[in-house]
Amino acid sequence: MSLPQTVQAIAISKTGDFDVIEKTGVPFPKRDSGDIVVKMHYGGVNFIDTYYRKGLYKITNFPFVLGTEGSGTIVSLPTDPDVVNNEEYKKRGFAVGKNVAIYTLGAFSEYTSVPWRPVIVLPDNVPLITGAAAMTQGLTALTFVTEAYEVKKGDIVLVHTVAGGLGLLFAQLIKARGATVIGTTSTPEKAELARAHGADHVILYPVEDTVQRVLEITNGEGVHAIFDGVGKDTFEADFKMLRRKGTLVSVGNASGAVPPFPPAKLGEKNIRLLRPTMGNYVATPEEAGRYGAELFRLVAEGTLKINIFKEYAFTGENVQQAQKDLTGGKTTGKLVIRIFE
Repeated sequence: MSLPQTVQAIAISKTGDFDVIEKTGVPFPKRDSGDIVVKMHYGGVNFIDTYYRKGLYKITNFPFVLGTEGSGTIVSLPTDPDVVNNEEYKKRGFAVGKNVAIYTLGAFSEYTSVPWRPVIVLPDNVPLITGAAAMTQGLTALTFVTEAYEVKKGDIVLVHTVAGGLGLLFAQLIKARGATVIGTTSTPEKAELARAHGADHVILYPVEDTVQRVLEITNGEGVHAIFDGVGKDTFEADFKMLRRKGTLVSVGNASGAVPPFPPAKLGEKNIRLLRPTMGNYVATPEEAGRYGAELFRLVAEGTLKINIFKEYAFTGENVQQAQKDLTGGKTTGKLVIRIFE
């Protein structure tokens, strides 16, 4: 098929507040011989989009197209012989017309050209909107409960902000592995949602003492692991809630970055601290293929339910609002941008 010279995209021409986000025409994405070209249908909204927009993450060229995940339909395949003959490539089942989920910069565009490694073919019973909503947060939760801290049957695990998009996925995966899930959230409505997705105990942090409740639930021992996407506001309390030889997985910094601290602090209980990134767990084609296949198998069979909070139209104003909603702390589940019907 013929492809356009320019495409519509959600981009920024400078860093700044929400109002720098706009819908604009940009050149068709540069295509390398090892790339797959995808006509995008949906994009997933993530905190990393706000980090790029504010300039916390380095941008070398403008306009910079936002979005790090999405889903769509393959319109063009690689031509590089080394790629098409690669065994992992052949295992993926790529074909023009296949529905796929992708993890790449520049996803909020009518078309994107992406190296084949982070492209995952969706099972027939997984809709495109679900593929976009599941990709980044699903791979993050799955790789973190497997490699950052391998959750095992009988563990007791604390998940901060358990009713958010990532928190609900953590709760389901941890529960599916036979562990007990303790979650924190802000309202009774969010607590009910968390319980419906596997949380055994939910603490309302505005009105309850989180440390006291965790120690009560664990008979004073503390939890085996904490997955903390809050950062600065919860970091000190985490050390009080972990048991000896517990693991703290710093997932994000929604409240701000964790301040410097003396390494000797870890020795008080021989605590392990990790600040992993999902990208480093799916860095090779084999890793991306294995985790991508496992993620969408869990989604297809219903073990992992993907909750979509709201769908936004493909305009600059709507993406501005999506970022405001995400950072405002009032959302549950995933926010998605509808690029093509």
